[in-house]
Amino acid sequence: MRQRIFGNTNVEVPVIGQGTWYIDRADRKSAVAALRRGIDLGMTHIDTAEMYGDAEPVVAEAIAGRREDVFLVSKVLPSNASRRGTITACERSLARLKTDRLDCYLLHWRGSYPLADTVAAFEELVDAGKIRSWGVSNFDADDLDELKAVAGNGKIVCNQVLYHLQERAIEHAVIPWCKQHGVAVVAYSPFGHNDFPSPRSQAGQVLQTIADAHGASPRQVALGFLTRDPQVFAIPKASTSEHAADNAAAGQLTLNENELALLDQAFPRGPKPRGLPML
Repeated sequence: MRQRIFGNTNVEVPVIGQGTWYIDRADRKSAVAALRRGIDLGMTHIDTAEMYGDAEPVVAEAIAGRREDVFLVSKVLPSNASRRGTITACERSLARLKTDRLDCYLLHWRGSYPLADTVAAFEELVDAGKIRSWGVSNFDADDLDELKAVAGNGKIVCNQVLYHLQERAIEHAVIPWCKQHGVAVVAYSPFGHNDFPSPRSQAGQVLQTIADAHGASPRQVALGFLTRDPQVFAIPKASTSEHAADNAAAGQLTLNENELALLDQAFPRGPKPRGLPML
């Protein structure tokens, strides 16, 4: 599994990690086995959130006895992101995850509480050893500008955003901003949301041809394309051990310039939207 320095930290994190949105809706035993298999195969970055139902307890079961092996991330809901509310939410997540600290803690999206209050809470949690770093999710470039003005240089570790072959809006401004400021970009829903390209479509055929050339799956190729930039990580979800193994194999896949160009043409970036897409 390839690894990269994660944003403004000295920590190496695998390019392919594990998301957990809706994982609590899968068979519990299968979901835990999938996460454990992913860890075995190097996908040690595990992302969850207080919003994800019972995902945090599922993660807790999967990482029991292996906490030191895992780069663990959770998120606070905007409705809880006051200074005191953020600290309370973090402590609640720690209890549900059965751990004493998070490696990174994110504001899930921007809400009504002042960013200064949330940042102050994040820094308090860092000082207390309850989180090691913090970042955000679903922030556009102008939001990141405002956050940086509040937090200062080198504080924002990552921005987790929607990014898949058919939704490349972040390439216009978000990825360039994060590159400039040393912030990791984490792609959530990297296969789309129940709309992965059909092998019967023209673009899907391009994907399949490249996959065949590498003895890979189309989803592995998709992950390889998304993580072509050294700033980008991806966190696909898997509810079975087999899917986890398929995702992990993408961490060894490198696409050549011609293949990247073919995918760029098959799945065009499109114009910059007015707002940042999110799920």
